Amino acid sequence: MQAGFFIIPHICKMDAAQTSYPKEKIKILLLENVSDVAVKNFARQGYSHVEKLTKALPEAELIQAIKNVHLLGIRSKTQVTKAVLDAAEKLQAIGCFCIGVNQVNLDVATENGIAVFNAPYSNTRSVAELVIGASIMLIRRIPDKNIAAHKGTWMKESSGSYELRGKTLGIIGYGNIGTQVSVLAESLGMRVIFYDIETKMPLGNAEDMRSLKEVLSKADIVTLHVPETAQTKNLLNKSNLKYCKKGSIILNYARGEVIELNDLRKFIESGQIAGAAIDVFPVEPEKNGDHFESPIQNLPNVLLTPHIGGSTEEAQQNIGEDVSNKLLNYLEKGVSLGSHTVPALSLPPQEGSHRILHIHRNVPGVLSEINSALSRNKINIVGQYLKTNDAIGYVVVDVDKQLSRKATQLLKEVPNTIKVRLLY
Repeated sequence: MQAGFFIIPHICKMDAAQTSYPKEKIKILLLENVSDVAVKNFARQGYSHVEKLTKALPEAELIQAIKNVHLLGIRSKTQVTKAVLDAAEKLQAIGCFCIGVNQVNLDVATENGIAVFNAPYSNTRSVAELVIGASIMLIRRIPDKNIAAHKGTWMKESSGSYELRGKTLGIIGYGNIGTQVSVLAESLGMRVIFYDIETKMPLGNAEDMRSLKEVLSKADIVTLHVPETAQTKNLLNKSNLKYCKKGSIILNYARGEVIELNDLRKFIESGQIAGAAIDVFPVEPEKNGDHFESPIQNLPNVLLTPHIGGSTEEAQQNIGEDVSNKLLNYLEKGVSLGSHTVPALSLPPQEGSHRILHIHRNVPGVLSEINSALSRNKINIVGQYLKTNDAIGYVVVDVDKQLSRKATQLLKEVPNTIKVRLLY
């Protein structure tokens, strides 16, 4: 299906109070202690039915809680499965108040016409700064000296302690965070090399390497910034950790399954690798205070942190603002920019019209069916835009105010329709 548009250039400001569904009846559920910035943002826009929980909900509880929810906000622990999505009869959008969206079944969300948003850039600085901080701590062997001091032992020595300046930092995954780390590292006088499966433009003096092996063999410090995919599972294991420079350091602030931790332990114990900082793990406790175990506990010069790479006040505020704005724009204007499921589009409000959102399966002829149905009933289209992805199509159509409810009903009857909503 080809995208098409028909736009009248008379653009007006939309009355925030003019929506097809009373704002006090819109139910918003926020889990995992989403930033209060988001709660305040919804309140400023007139949404009073906002429930905020500090924890994630297991599948059975979430299925019960989500039945009448219009907007769902989560972080990284909540698993939005097919069963959850199928039970979410009124759900319009999900906001992932974090970088990733792998905790949501995106295929089912797409099939159900549910928009999924996240904040891919909002905590990059927080993670990047922690990577640099951990690098300094490890290359100076601060963890061991700190433990000794707490135990009452004085370990004032320079042996095995180095400066970052002049060392080589190897970045695996040169995306949003990797590039930030690259810039900060260069400002400290480091040489930066990187490897990514996609061609990326180097920043500053960073050098693109041809293989993972090349980065491992040249870097004094290796930091991982890759997504969790089938290709990245156990990306570092005994078969390639052997290529690391003797005395090098490994950092993982990406995803828990990209390093085989049992293999990493062996290389630390042998002295091939001089230290590590790990913030993410294959299995993580559900809440603060729960018992935690890892193969790399109780090793020298190892920093273990509880998935806090992006956990700063600034990052959470930025994420709260970013994702809540995306949810509001979708709910109130039909703007789907940044969605991982609904095709991205934005159409300005049209004067003297009501707006209808139509999500359908991406098969030939749906736009023709929509226009024919409206034309047969003498309903004038003031503005229209269509965007598709492989699975679904998304049409925003503005029609004369007097005929909007009739138009909405007609669009619900179009074959291959997934979801129709009268916006305002």
